[in-house]
Amino acid sequence: MASTSPPAATPRRQAPAMLRALRHRNYRLFFIGQLISLTGTWMQHVAQGWLVLRLTDSPAMLGLVAAVSSLPILLFALPAGTLADRMSKQRLLLITQFVAMLLAATLAVLTLTGVVQVWHVLLLATLLGIVNAFDGPARQAFTVEMVGREDLLNAIALNSSIFNGARLVGPAIAGIVVAFVGEGSAFALNAASFIFVLGGMLMMRLPPYTRPRGAGQRGQLRAGLSYIAGEVRVRTLLLLAGTISLFCFVHIPLLPIFARDVFGQGAMGLGMLSASSGLGALTAALILAQLNEDAPRGRLLSFAVLLYPVFMIAFTITRSFPLALMLMACAGWAGVTTLALTNTIIQSIVPDELRGRVMSVFTLLLMGLSPMGGMLAGLIAELVGSAPLVVGTSAMIGWLLIGVNLLRAPFVREL
Repeated sequence: MASTSPPAATPRRQAPAMLRALRHRNYRLFFIGQLISLTGTWMQHVAQGWLVLRLTDSPAMLGLVAAVSSLPILLFALPAGTLADRMSKQRLLLITQFVAMLLAATLAVLTLTGVVQVWHVLLLATLLGIVNAFDGPARQAFTVEMVGREDLLNAIALNSSIFNGARLVGPAIAGIVVAFVGEGSAFALNAASFIFVLGGMLMMRLPPYTRPRGAGQRGQLRAGLSYIAGEVRVRTLLLLAGTISLFCFVHIPLLPIFARDVFGQGAMGLGMLSASSGLGALTAALILAQLNEDAPRGRLLSFAVLLYPVFMIAFTITRSFPLALMLMACAGWAGVTTLALTNTIIQSIVPDELRGRVMSVFTLLLMGLSPMGGMLAGLIAELVGSAPLVVGTSAMIGWLLIGVNLLRAPFVREL
């Protein structure tokens, strides 16, 4: 297995506590490339939702597009985690990012030439889901190889800040681009953004990779699952993440419906809703980046995970667009606080040799269940004609299940 101790940081200047992971050259390259690339990814996410709504005018189709992107994650995430533990994570990420760039470019060409149909979007979303199934576990497990264990918690928080900083900027840009130029240009900009992350990955200086010895893939996967089953802290945290993903993320594919039908907004309004959520999420990530080892992470996790569904229920009730933006920001803060702390605590518990496999389960729950819940919500909304009712009911169920999990896991408050 590759060494988890990165090359020594350049001792030119003491990095601020919140940014201490950036003292590592490899992580700086990763940070810059991901910030640009993920901005493009969020642009595509918003533009794709608007494109599907324009082509079909169907909440169910919005949910279906989200679902087909998650099905490959459900199928491949676990073996992908095993693969991440058995090959160079840098090489695996180079492959996944290059393929993702090709898929974005294909969607851009189809849209700009005016021949795009909804089945094109479904096919490309499915292929991107396969890419993400292999990209997610490798990305999660690669962090420790860039910064070492000393700065791992700070790097995870900064990773979340990258994701959510892009989530703030990308949708806002997408709203403007889609409104004035069209969806195809947003897809093209996303394809171009991958150049930066690929360049950064190629410029990294990592120790030579040594393939670990051990059991075959089937035995390794079983070892990872057995570890999760036997480690009550990891198992409970994964259940919390899965509950949030399945019941409280159902609003994401339905945001175009909220923007257009509930609040009477266009593409720019959709971008503002997504950006507001990103603003709250970025705030959460920056706060978490300043936490030290003595911070009451368990109590903060319990507080955020219980508040998140409440904010979502309030969002479904209001008909005021400014209030909806504020509630989206609050939900973004609570959601990212929950998931970033869950990620951080799990990675601080799990041993290095099992990291890829355990994080593949985290990826499966986070990226696999969420779109499936969105598809189900879209289908029900199509039947009952009320997306707010469906999202609010789902969030209430999630709140009840989360409360039960926390009551059964008093150790969380001690973390």
